[in-house]
Amino acid sequence: MDLSTSTALVTGANRGFGRALAAELLSRGATVYAGARNPAQVDLPGAKPIAIDITDPASVAAAAKATGDVTVLVNNAGSSTGADLLTADLDDIRLEMDTHFLGTLTVTRAFAPQIAAGGGAILNVLSGLSWVSFPEFGAYCAAKSAEWSLTNTLRLQLADQNIRVAGLHVGYMDTDMVRTVDAAKSDPADIARIAVDGIAAGAYEILADDGSRQAQAALSGGVSVLYPQLP
Repeated sequence: MDLSTSTALVTGANRGFGRALAAELLSRGATVYAGARNPAQVDLPGAKPIAIDITDPASVAAAAKATGDVTVLVNNAGSSTGADLLTADLDDIRLEMDTHFLGTLTVTRAFAPQIAAGGGAILNVLSGLSWVSFPEFGAYCAAKSAEWSLTNTLRLQLADQNIRVAGLHVGYMDTDMVRTVDAAKSDPADIARIAVDGIAAGAYEILADDGSRQAQAALSGGVSVLYPQLP
């Protein structure tokens, strides 16, 4: 895919990984809409700020109406409440699902028609936690797993419209979302390059780090390999 002739929308582009993705697309010559709930927070030179709250269908519809020429959609906007499935407030759990699953679906449904008009790509930013869960943030893991399933379904449904749907699986990145996590973290700019390389190559699945590759490999081993702590 020739990104220099593409027009991309990146959700959650005002900071963190979304900003890195938007910057990488700009560096390759793409026209970039930088989506954010508050577009005034977008400070990326060359990007076109646009208001979009992926949990608000009216906001998503307005963004789709304001563009019309998007050929690459990057569903990046996310949330991380740290909600435990058994003890957390259900509103926090709903937020994770509303953001990662329903939000991604809402944006895709709104923008797929304009992408299909010229052919293009959708990238859903997933996680190694799409494949393995940790109880201390079980709601996030469940939402990312649901988004992975959504990605697989959309990939099949949109293929005959000349839309390539890719999933990016990655572990911890050095962003505000995981600032309290004490673990090795990737540079968002490095992962953005890997992700955009994958879009350009037409990849369906992009595994950006060792943690994601290990999680995928563990799936074939079943529950005992994924969760060795079980008796």
